[in-house]
Amino acid sequence: MSQVDVGPNEPLERALRRFKKKIEREGTLKTLSAKKHYEKPSEIKRRKNRTARRTTSKRV
Repeated sequence: MSQVDVGPNEPLERALRRFKKKIEREGTLKTLSAKKHYEKPSEIKRRKNRTARRTTSKRV
């Protein structure tokens, strides 16, 4: 579980921004959206291959 401590004089908006960045770095939202619906193993492989091809084509 992600947690951010808010200082006594710290604005709530700044703490919320830090919390959002922390969740993004941990990959919590990605895992949540991935587990929202069941995905067959063949679909997972297909999606990973597609993203790998996309990243290699961007590098070239």
